[in-house]
Amino acid sequence: MFDLKQLRCFIAVGEELHFGRAARRMNMTQPPLSRQIQLLEHELQVELVARTSRSVRLTPAGKAFMREAVRILGFAESAGLIVKRMASGSGGLVRLGFTAGSSYEFLPRLLTKMASSLKDIELVLTEMVSKQQVEALRNNSMDMGLQRMPVAQEGFESLCVARERMMLATPLSHRLAKGRLPDLQDLAGEPFITFSPQDGYYFYHLIDSLFAPLGIAPTYVQHVSQIHSILALVSAGGGVAMVPESAQLMRYRGVVLRRMKRSQPQVELHLVWNKEGDNPAVSAIARLARQHFRV
Repeated sequence: MFDLKQLRCFIAVGEELHFGRAARRMNMTQPPLSRQIQLLEHELQVELVARTSRSVRLTPAGKAFMREAVRILGFAESAGLIVKRMASGSGGLVRLGFTAGSSYEFLPRLLTKMASSLKDIELVLTEMVSKQQVEALRNNSMDMGLQRMPVAQEGFESLCVARERMMLATPLSHRLAKGRLPDLQDLAGEPFITFSPQDGYYFYHLIDSLFAPLGIAPTYVQHVSQIHSILALVSAGGGVAMVPESAQLMRYRGVVLRRMKRSQPQVELHLVWNKEGDNPAVSAIARLARQHFRV
């Protein structure tokens, strides 16, 4: 079978149509260049180059093979570049799990930065709650995750990439939709829409812990897993809720988002991955996150 050196020599001759110029281009003398063409023709059992004392031209078979040779050499060089990029972490594929809330603000920022800095890394995105992400990271069906709570399990590493305050969401016509800043005590007795204790574990326990020291027992009327579902219920007049500040980007009609009077703990978003993973592209994304998004 012919090799890449023979293809490079043939392409040089085919493009220059002059053995002297082709040899200089290949940084070799004419005899070894001619020998490479002869070996290629012998392997293919067809004449590719017609050479006289006055001219060099490609035969019809040579012209047809020229197109294929350029393609084959292009594929080979491309494969080499891909392998080098993957080894250095500047290329490859990463499976990234993300919570719905992270897609409102942070995920678009990450994708924009990767498009300019790590454009050869392909992301396969899967929306899943934090609990599902932990399991996917553990069984290696996911490479990285964007989740609300840091992962404490051994072998995982996490980086806080965003923080934001919680805000009160009310229907447009609600008494707390305007006027003075609302306080937690204002929510006593109000129908309250909150997160699922299973799928929205982080937010559920965070909100519950805010009321407990004040002796307030919230009147929970609905438990749902996603922020957009909570806002839809608030818009329909089903109650009030507390959601992260990035929910403002959704611009839900019929919902007013207000800051709370009492200072609220900020909620965090973490990028999580396996410490012992062997995907160099994961390390490249982690480095980028540390440089541009660490908070």
